[in-house]
Amino acid sequence: MKLISWNVNGIRAIMKKDFAKSVKKMNPDILCIQETKAHPEQVDTLLEQYPYHYWNSAEKKGYSSTAIFSKVKPEAVFYGPQYKKTDEEDKEGRVLILEFKEFFLVNVYTPNSGDGLKRLDYRKEWDKEFLKFLKKLDAKKPVICCGDLNVAHQAIDLKNDKSNYNKSAGYTQTEIDGFTGYMENNFIDTWREMHPKEIKYSYWSYRFNARKNNTGWRIDYFIVSKRLFKKVKESFILNEYFGSDHCPVGISVIL
Repeated sequence: MKLISWNVNGIRAIMKKDFAKSVKKMNPDILCIQETKAHPEQVDTLLEQYPYHYWNSAEKKGYSSTAIFSKVKPEAVFYGPQYKKTDEEDKEGRVLILEFKEFFLVNVYTPNSGDGLKRLDYRKEWDKEFLKFLKKLDAKKPVICCGDLNVAHQAIDLKNDKSNYNKSAGYTQTEIDGFTGYMENNFIDTWREMHPKEIKYSYWSYRFNARKNNTGWRIDYFIVSKRLFKKVKESFILNEYFGSDHCPVGISVIL
């Protein structure tokens, strides 16, 4: 089974940039997207090869939101950390969960700590609560969690680590510690585990020719339950695909 995650930075915009063609070429069995910035009724064309599609849209139109397109029918669909669409914690549409026979799939768009780190306290609380949530799922069956986690975990995961450390959202010790919490609780960062020394990024600012100069960050992930990791055959970053300030990331897993 091939799973792809992509922060599309607005699905209506990327639809005009060969998005459907890119998805067809990648041909995942399940596609998780973040920052759709849309409600289903706002998108003219859905991906016809995916009979099952689910959205968790923010109350505020044009903001945040997540979606999953699947060739495989899930056993159940849940919205937000507490499984409730109306839950106060997920008015931004940041978490969408599909339950399959062998695993839970969690698609997440983690809050950015913001300019001047003004949302860092909220982010710290988010990471703590989200880890609790993943552990609850993991107690029932293995978890595959993917998405834009808005953190570069190690110095190798961003181009300018020293100038960004504790100054820029996505590379503060608070956020690093939040991600380390997943690793300390039997979750594995599939890309880094399989590519321990390789430098590859998944996000580039639109400013300063960042993508052309490869001044990037690796902030998009597939993390999986430790007991499921042995079934992951490949973890990849597809930086040849354009259309967003992020590129797709993915895994191939034998289930």
